Amino acid sequence: MKNTYTVEILDFDTIDILPNAWNDQNYIDLLNALDFGDISALKPSELKEMTMMALADNELNEAAKVLLDYIFEERLNEGQKDNLTYEMQDEKMWEEYAEISMHEEFFNIGQLLYQSYNGKFPHPDAAQFQLKISAKKKTDLEIFNTETETNLMRLMTQGMPPNTLINRLYKEELQGEDFEEAENIIWQLKEVATEENSITFDVISSMYWFHDLKFVEGFEAILEVE
Repeated sequence: MKNTYTVEILDFDTIDILPNAWNDQNYIDLLNALDFGDISALKPSELKEMTMMALADNELNEAAKVLLDYIFEERLNEGQKDNLTYEMQDEKMWEEYAEISMHEEFFNIGQLLYQSYNGKFPHPDAAQFQLKISAKKKTDLEIFNTETETNLMRLMTQGMPPNTLINRLYKEELQGEDFEEAENIIWQLKEVATEENSITFDVISSMYWFHDLKFVEGFEAILEVE
């Protein structure tokens, strides 16, 4: 069975810092890793600034290595991390790295390095947008109760050009094959409103995937349901 949905893009913004990317404990851990010294007198409001200053006291590749060690630990070997410390100075690894499940973490690393070095690393740009999905019947929205990211991907790409990156790379997955990467492409997802026949989501991902939605206002899409 096929259900038809009306999709409205309510808001679309470019952001360079993800919500909840870093917390106070992260900054404390990084300051310790950077041998900052006694941090007991620092106020919570000072932790980020001090972390950025401590990072900036190092060479670019050395600061990148500290962050890679902290975030990825043993998920990357030493050789991979050493190579990345140089690649990250010119390339957006949150778009280029082969393992998509690491992209959000690479974005957060890139954001902190970009701020710490006043733009000597690539500028991070992510897409944050809200989409309202309306259906003829309330029960038609139940498809979003499970495999939410997969169903959203299949819905959103119908409003994007046929040659957009996602449509080209994931043609089979969008047509019904298992779409394991959907949860990694959508970095953060939040249901923000539910009405009788509609549901609204807040989505955050790389601009790399969703820039074609920026100028889309609304469209109709069809999803297969069992």
